[in-house]
Amino acid sequence: MSQAPSKLAQLRELSVVVADTGDYEAIKRLRPVDCTTNPTLVRKALDLPVYAGLIERELQWGRAQSGDREAVANAVVDRLTIGVGAMLAELVPGRVSTEVDADQAHDTAATIAKARQFIAMYEAAGVPRSKVLIKIAATWAGVEATRVLQAEGIDCNLTLIFNQTQALACSEAGAFLISPFVGRILDWYVANGQAPASIDQDPGVQFVRGVYAEFKRRGSPTVVMGASFRSTAQIEALAGCDRLTISPDLLEKLDADHGALPRKLSPGTVNAAAVNAEAIDQARFDADLAADPMATEKLATGIDAFAKDLQALRQRIIEELK
Repeated sequence: MSQAPSKLAQLRELSVVVADTGDYEAIKRLRPVDCTTNPTLVRKALDLPVYAGLIERELQWGRAQSGDREAVANAVVDRLTIGVGAMLAELVPGRVSTEVDADQAHDTAATIAKARQFIAMYEAAGVPRSKVLIKIAATWAGVEATRVLQAEGIDCNLTLIFNQTQALACSEAGAFLISPFVGRILDWYVANGQAPASIDQDPGVQFVRGVYAEFKRRGSPTVVMGASFRSTAQIEALAGCDRLTISPDLLEKLDADHGALPRKLSPGTVNAAAVNAEAIDQARFDADLAADPMATEKLATGIDAFAKDLQALRQRIIEELK
């Protein structure tokens, strides 16, 4: 008697599975449709043998440059980011998400400039923009940058989503995809003494289910990609969500489990009244986030963590260039 398909195989039938890693071998093994990279993941990638040639080539380029060491190191980091992304793009049939500088998360012009630069670098490396998602923190500045970039045919992944108004503003700006964070929402509630009694009461799961339902009600084409999972139970509770970005260890656990995986999310029907809802402006965006302590804290700490990882990556490259 043949074994039932794994939960990962079943999940692939319900949602697009994305790998939340820059680990080349893990992506090769687990065959996700999309993958993502950010400074944290690029830092880890620097220790993987598969990237050794790329790293040595870019460090040699950096050592041959004159001028400010910090500026050269920043340029090397950008080149490594695109280099890792280009290698990953060869492995996946879908997209590679590439994060713009988190320390510019409140600067619309700087975010637009870096996104354009990354797309140009990818295209120079032979990777078409149709294979890339530019990952942007979902601040109001990020929303405004997305409006411009999407109009230019640069698809955006708006990340660090913790609040429904924040999510809807991204959709209204034409974002290709949003990444609502399941685990970090749960972390906040647990830290504040509000641990859920069941997976259906998990506030991160409830949030993504609510955003997904509202997007479908509005007929929004923006993809909802659940992110930041702490357990396979959270992933299973969102089976049927457009996309789910999952770390290699949780992908491995799903692949080893051969139990049943029922669909939890379905699109439903579009509601005409919801389609014509009043657009979100900056005043409402700021007010709704200010009234949501969890979202305010998690957005700020998320940006700060990404910015620190970027700075640590730059610092490591400065040391390597000596």
